[in-house]
This record gives sequence, C-alpha cells and structure tokens, in this order.
Amino acid sequence: MHQHTAHTDSGRPGAEPAKAAGAVTEPAPASRAEGYEAIQRLLQQAVTQGGLPGILAEVCDGDRQWFGSAGVADTRTGRKRSQQDRFRIGSISKTFVATVVLQLAAEGRLSLDDTTEHWLPSVVHSHHHDGVRVNIRMLLNHTSGIFNYTDDQEALNRYETHTPESLVQIAVSHPPTFTPGSGWAYSNTNYVLAGMIIERATGRALAEEITERISLPLGLTGTYLPHGSDPTIHGPHSRHYTKLFQTHPGAPVHDATELDSSMFWAAGGMISTAGDLNRFFGALLGGRILSPAQQRDMFTTVPTRDWISNAAYGLGVSSVRLPCGETVWGMGGALFGSWSYTYGARGGEQMVTTNVNGDWSTDGWDDPIGIFTDLLQAKFCRRSGT
Repeated sequence: MHQHTAHTDSGRPGAEPAKAAGAVTEPAPASRAEGYEAIQRLLQQAVTQGGLPGILAEVCDGDRQWFGSAGVADTRTGRKRSQQDRFRIGSISKTFVATVVLQLAAEGRLSLDDTTEHWLPSVVHSHHHDGVRVNIRMLLNHTSGIFNYTDDQEALNRYETHTPESLVQIAVSHPPTFTPGSGWAYSNTNYVLAGMIIERATGRALAEEITERISLPLGLTGTYLPHGSDPTIHGPHSRHYTKLFQTHPGAPVHDATELDSSMFWAAGGMISTAGDLNRFFGALLGGRILSPAQQRDMFTTVPTRDWISNAAYGLGVSSVRLPCGETVWGMGGALFGSWSYTYGARGGEQMVTTNVNGDWSTDGWDDPIGIFTDLLQAKFCRRSGT
C-alpha cells in the first residue's frame, strides 16, 4: 500500500460524448441524472485519456444506487468491470481496523490511552523507539512517529512472506520520524501494531474479528481480510495491473492480481466491493456502528502533512475539502494495481466508491487520485435542483 502523495489537479474534461454505461435502480430526478452522466463521462475519460485499463464507480443516494464503469476488468479477454467485482482496497482496511479497536474500547476491553508497551511488551523498542510513549490513539491517527516500514522496500523484498512482528522489526530498525505526539506522518506500521493489539486483546485472529463485528452484521458478503499469505482474490474480481510506480508512458505493465498481502495485513490487506464499501462507510458515517463517544473519537481530526491535499485525519478515516469547498469523509487506498476511494457526506446518506485496476494516469491527471477528486466534485459539488 503505497503511501500516496496526492494531487487534486482538475482533469481536463474532453468534448467527446460518452455512452452511459451506468445503471440506476429507479428513475432519478433530472439534476441527479445529470450528475450520474457527468460521473459516467469522467469514467470514460479515465480510460480514453487517463490510459487506465478499467474503472468503476458506485454511488449511493439514500436508498437509490447507481453503478457505472468504463474499460475492462481483463485486458486479455476484454471482460467488462462489474458491480460484483472484488478488489484489493489498500489503506481503506485501516478504517475497518480502527472500527474494531473503537468497539473494543466501548466494551472496556482496552483504552485509547493504553500504551503500545502495555499490550505488546518490548515490541516497539530500539533505535530510540519506546512503546511506553506511544498510545493506541497515536497509532490510529498517525501521530506516533514510528517509521513507516513500507518505506524500506529493500528490507521488505528480502523475504517472500511476512509476519506482523517482522514488519514492526523493519520499522524499529529505523529511528522515529518524530517524538511521539509531536507531529503527523502516515505510517503503515501504526496499523500493523493496532492489528496485533486487537489479536492480543481478543485472543482471536484479526480477520475473524473484522468478519464477526463488521462484515456479517452489515451483510458485506464480498469483504474480508485474507488469511496469512493467501495470494488469491476469492470470488469474482478484475485483474490488477501495475507499472510499479514508473511514470513514463512506455513503462511495462505487470499483472499483480495474485499478491501475498501479508506484507500489508492490517495496514492494507483487505478485499471488498464498491457496494460493500458504500454500505460500511454509510453506516459508519451515519452513526450506526459506533457508540457516540467512540464516534466522536473517530471523527476528531488532526492536520496532515505530505499526504492527500486538503485532508485531515481522524482514527482510520479522513476528511477531504474539495476544490469547490465541500468536505467529504471516508478513506482512500492504493497498492499495486488497485487504487480506491470511498467518500461521502458526513451523515452517510450519500456515498461514492470508485476503483481503478491500474496505478497510473496520464493526460492532466498526475495519478488516479486526480481522477477520484474530479469524481467527488461531480457528485458533491452539484447543488440539487441546479
């Protein structure tokens, strides 16, 4: 899960009309239908101008859903992307992990003020790291200062598969980024530690806790955390294509569909669908998963640095101020061959999830986040009735 430095450059909408490939569950008012058409045009442009293999988007407007796609799920067969497509969600996994931690806090099984040392003795210890000074809240809002292990690709590439402990070992072999609590830096290590704390507090596998606490109650049938180093995406899915973050147009494209996700685990190893993500975030934003005290904790934000433009970070969730001034809430995730965004209005009634099965973009968009920002603009910056 690539820690994405993001851009909100406006894509250059083309003049060519796009065939509407979207499907609405029931007739939508004219203004909303125009919004869907604008989204469909952007999906088309992401493929024809941005050069992506395929893209999908699912919009939730209260009890009404709209789905659209462009491009392909498989460049070899030409199969289209579908509403049932499962894909790797990268850092959106963090929202699920933070939700489980907050549920455990509500049950009195842990406190956000508990130190990492309390739950994981001697794990965060060496090169000036000290688990006594890092509490669970700092892990969840990225203010711990613990080094981001995915920034050491050389160490990651030394082994075929990884345990959570080995990922933390990579991190603590580097000095902290800053003194705990004194800054902000996106670090996947924080969520590996949070996942380890969940397992220590419950005595059960993180994957089981996510399934039993979130996926089953909400009916998220396409959402799960792979066990161990299982490289497959179970169920219907698109191929995931990567240029390994090389930016020149002629860079070779690799198929990264089969991927040992143990190197991401709690920080970004989960698989889901657009519909499942809209349902989860809609319930989360709407206050239907966490109790009020934990809801306040989750949505209390801190300023970010060197991350998504105009973003603030809570506990596993972020707010993004769009160029038009509207603020949306959710999370983004990016890893080899699969970039996703799930954001919505604060009450959770309106949600948009989009996924691309490539990790590059051209022609006015620096990366897929530019496309995602334009999609959010198309949805949330149109006043109804105008």
